[in-house]
Amino acid sequence: MNRTQQAHYPVTAHTDPGKSGKINEDRYAVSAFTLNGRKATPVLLAVLSDGIGGHRAGEVAAEMAVESISDRIGSSSGKYPIQTLRQAIREASDQILSAARSDPDQYGMGATCVCALLIGDQLFTASVGDSRIYLIRDQKIQQLTYDHTWIQEALEYGLITPDQVEGHPNAHVIRRYVGSPHPPEVDFRIRLTGSESNQEAENNQGIKLLPEDYLLLCSDGLTDLVSDSEILQVFQQNPFQEVGQVLIDLANDRGGHDNITLIAIKITKPEKTLSPTLKWFRILLGGLGLALAAALIAAGIFGWLWFRDQPASQSTPTPSPAPIILTPTDPALPEIFPEQPISTPETLPQPTQTDLPFSEFENGATLTPWPTNTTSPAGN
Repeated sequence: MNRTQQAHYPVTAHTDPGKSGKINEDRYAVSAFTLNGRKATPVLLAVLSDGIGGHRAGEVAAEMAVESISDRIGSSSGKYPIQTLRQAIREASDQILSAARSDPDQYGMGATCVCALLIGDQLFTASVGDSRIYLIRDQKIQQLTYDHTWIQEALEYGLITPDQVEGHPNAHVIRRYVGSPHPPEVDFRIRLTGSESNQEAENNQGIKLLPEDYLLLCSDGLTDLVSDSEILQVFQQNPFQEVGQVLIDLANDRGGHDNITLIAIKITKPEKTLSPTLKWFRILLGGLGLALAAALIAAGIFGWLWFRDQPASQSTPTPSPAPIILTPTDPALPEIFPEQPISTPETLPQPTQTDLPFSEFENGATLTPWPTNTTSPAGN
């Protein structure tokens, strides 16, 4: 893919250390590309990572995850988004694990990760950990990703009820993370209704986003303190470029006990773009067309000026021979008009029936340019 400076959808991103005084272990990146080829399909990649609390060098792990995944996706062709996302996240996990084992100060570091890959208007997601991706559509909000936490697994297996979630001591126990000793299982489920089977949720990959949709990627520093319904309300009541700061302020007003990071994307009708090669080719053709038009105009002007400055041509009349006038007394008259007897009407021969022209038409038909008993070439 080719990296570009301008994303094809509006994006706003914010990060804040919160009010607890801890360093900011969250990291994020937003990258824009175009696919190679004639159509130059626009691509947007958003990656958010949260260094796991309680582990050393969480911010280092988050930084490595964001950079490694962004570079791996950017160097791909974009033809196989699911496979590329899986490979990118696992490679990042291996790099983090290798760095942690080689440096005692970084031993045990890890991070969560969520990725949103938009190819044109299609959405592909990948997640490891408890950072989330939301879709806001038709005045409703839906959490697309699944939390990889002890709490979520306990709910799925019926070990606890939703009423027991708040304040549970295992609420922040992560079950998957990048940098783990074993390659993490990357989650490609997209939950649109909440009632899909795992296979149905995976089949939602590549869903088509619609104008006026919103995507929100965020760390748990936001969702621990701001509910889904409150997030929706912020998007409904504020300009898009202000929603990020409004959400961070809301979380901080409620204690801000963790780092808060979010990326918001507004889906608009994308403009058609051309590949750089085709774009320059069209510019070149346009330039050649203008040059040719200018040359023709210049040639016409110079031709008119040259013709205007030429002296008017004067033609010399060619003398015609004098007419010969013959008179009765002219000596040449006998040779030109020899004397012949003039017949009188009485001596003119009288035509007979056999002398009539076209006598071969015994039926008496009158010969015309097109015989009346035949069809003319025009079909009349």
